[in-house]
Amino acid sequence: MTTSTTPRLTTIDCEYVSPGLAAAYLRVQGDEAAFIETNTTHAVPRLLAALGAQELDPAQVRFVIVTHVHLDHAGGASALMRACPNATLLAHPRAARHLIDPTKLVASARAVYGAERFDALYGAIEPIDAARVRSLDDGAEVALGDATLRFIHTRGHANHHFVVHDPARDTVFTGDTFGLVYPLLQRAGRFAFPSTSPTDFDGQAALESVDRVLALGTWSVCLTHFGEVDDLAVIAEQLRGWLRLSETLVGEAVGRSDAEAFIHARLEAALLKSAEERGLVLDSADHELLAFDLSLNAQGLAFAASKRS
Repeated sequence: MTTSTTPRLTTIDCEYVSPGLAAAYLRVQGDEAAFIETNTTHAVPRLLAALGAQELDPAQVRFVIVTHVHLDHAGGASALMRACPNATLLAHPRAARHLIDPTKLVASARAVYGAERFDALYGAIEPIDAARVRSLDDGAEVALGDATLRFIHTRGHANHHFVVHDPARDTVFTGDTFGLVYPLLQRAGRFAFPSTSPTDFDGQAALESVDRVLALGTWSVCLTHFGEVDDLAVIAEQLRGWLRLSETLVGEAVGRSDAEAFIHARLEAALLKSAEERGLVLDSADHELLAFDLSLNAQGLAFAASKRS
């Protein structure tokens, strides 16, 4: 019998590449637990340590939830499911098949990173028994103890993305739908920007998804990148500006042979201007942190432009 209790939430720094980049969450209600996001295979010991700190056993994990199958969110799913024998994996219908059979997902990532770099970043990714995977339609609800989690499809960053509305905790686990808020860059006030990485960026859908999260009216959002924050309106306004710029750049890059370089230069200039306007003096660590997302975002927008050519 599940005991009624105050919702418990632990933010877990997965130390993906470096601290403060990617989080997973442990949500506990009564004597049941759920992990939201898994990061990579290498992060699983950290997740299980957080579970132990709550004096819970892996057998008490009812759900493993991934917002989408990009590997910094779902790469550890198979290892975590092996460790949690009673858990069901909850995923978007378009994502579930790649968790059951990750062959294409792994092959495409290995092609990008190379085998050595892939293994260092992500470790082993194995198939998950289809009987343990549940696809959730838009608006679906599941019970965690005496709480209810609601799943809302949010396109824009990826076509196989959902967010998890948690009314009992008054928050939303947003994956990449509500942008990136790296702690290192918050020294001069809020500094948020979106992820437009390949291959499904849709600016209008992303704007609508930001508004859909806001419309839930929660006190906070729990970002995979990074942490629980409560200034939703401020973040949303910054994201809208970036997403409108992204849509403009996609349109301007259509037909250009140098689309990615053109977009990268414009994004970098906009980021530097935004930082300067906020009084954020960027040091070498900041530039190193931003370089990865600038590259991915430019690739994603260039890909979107190529689809419109």
